Amino acid sequence: MNRTLVVSSVIVVLLLGVAGGGYYLWRSKTARPAAVATAAAEPVPATPAPPADPPIHHPIESMPTLPPGDAAPGGASDDGVKASLDDLLGSRAVLSFLQVDNFIGRIVATVDNLDREHATPRLWPTNPMAGRFSASRGDGSEVIAPDNPRRYKAFVDFVEAIDTPRAVALYVKLYPRFQQAYAALGYPRLYFNDRLVEVIDRLIAAPVPHGPVAVRLLAVKGPVASAQPWTRYEFVDPALEALPAGQKMMVRVGPDNELRLKAKLLEFRRGLATGMR
Repeated sequence: MNRTLVVSSVIVVLLLGVAGGGYYLWRSKTARPAAVATAAAEPVPATPAPPADPPIHHPIESMPTLPPGDAAPGGASDDGVKASLDDLLGSRAVLSFLQVDNFIGRIVATVDNLDREHATPRLWPTNPMAGRFSASRGDGSEVIAPDNPRRYKAFVDFVEAIDTPRAVALYVKLYPRFQQAYAALGYPRLYFNDRLVEVIDRLIAAPVPHGPVAVRLLAVKGPVASAQPWTRYEFVDPALEALPAGQKMMVRVGPDNELRLKAKLLEFRRGLATGMR
């Protein structure tokens, strides 16, 4: 259940790297082939038109430029990203909470995965959460322990304290690298800004359970016992278990933390995209 930290980390992402006060229109500038004159009697087969670019729902209006040497994802320019994070969040907080190596690539992959069944832990942009998920007995079944949300309080406090306008400015500075990382992930004709807004909306729409949330520990089939059995819990309610990874994580942090995170997400979403004021 340490996966719940990823939601908080993505909110940090949304507030320090993936904010977006302006909107960037990342369009391919491939020229269409010019018509070729011919004197042949037989007609020349028409060149098929290239497929239309997907519609952009939340375009960025101006493209920020990167200093020379910063255009390629990864590499030495990660040092510049870390320096920017240290300046925005404080070096102690960055050290405590974030994985800064390939930070932008980690953010892009995690944001995309939050709307899917699984969010791969090895790609998270955060350090593991201290402690471990806990459950307790209640009404004949196990439920998420009442004190489990305390594990996330320090991180939620940290997220709420982020200066959103400064995070927006950092996003504008770094956006080309986010778009490059999204293209490298396998989406060269799609727009990361659109995907981000889509995922934020999905997180905001996560259910807020009323009362204890029942969970169960999955049995390990085989002779080797799990070294971390607390990572094998699932929701008893099939509707909760069917949620995408990001919404499951929102539920796991507890109602109070979830509502606080959603409030910050909503604040951030208003600066990120059109149509939600």
